[in-house]
Amino acid sequence: MLTSFGRPIHAVVIGASGGIGAALADQLATDSGVALLTRLSRPVLDLEDPASIAAAAAALPAAPDLVICATGLLHAADLRPERALKELDASQLARSFAVNAIGPTLVAQAMLPLMPRDGRSVFAALSARVGSISDNRIGGWHGYRAAKAALNQLIRTIAIEHARRSPDAVVIGLHPGTVDTGLSKPFQRSARTLFTPDESAAHLLAVIDSRTAEHSGRVFDWQGLEIAP
Repeated sequence: MLTSFGRPIHAVVIGASGGIGAALADQLATDSGVALLTRLSRPVLDLEDPASIAAAAAALPAAPDLVICATGLLHAADLRPERALKELDASQLARSFAVNAIGPTLVAQAMLPLMPRDGRSVFAALSARVGSISDNRIGGWHGYRAAKAALNQLIRTIAIEHARRSPDAVVIGLHPGTVDTGLSKPFQRSARTLFTPDESAAHLLAVIDSRTAEHSGRVFDWQGLEIAP
């Protein structure tokens, strides 16, 4: 149960049709601290369509207190993680940045002005440990790594600006670990621990509930441990 807000809240989950997003929304729907839940996913909100992001924010039934952008793109029919520099493709790089960095940033642009100026509010976006530049020891996955690194920098920059408007707000990135979803399916053999979406959602909500304005602008894993830039 979310206890840190101290009031009934309106929670918004973007990517609510995905594995982690659906689990987050389902758990928030049964949380007694959540008075209103809005689930957003394609085609209502498409991270590659800025107009749909703005329209979805404008159509919210109430100001949001908690916004979770539970989205990410690692592979698709026309997109695979690169193993070598020679595999880089400009259009695939652009799409990875559009979904993994630009889209969540435009969600923040649309949602943060609607969130309370006073009191606790949280904006969280799913990031990834591979977005850490200092932790990159094996290379590969060029576009995904770079896009998540960009997202982490954008989260930091957004948090600094938003704190001037809302000093008690929290803007963070979250690394869910390896979760049994379509995103990780081809790469699960190498995972030390594989979480179900429900397990992941419970971990992430616990981290969200424990973060304060002091933590804003940083990225945390599912245990609440900070991920180095």
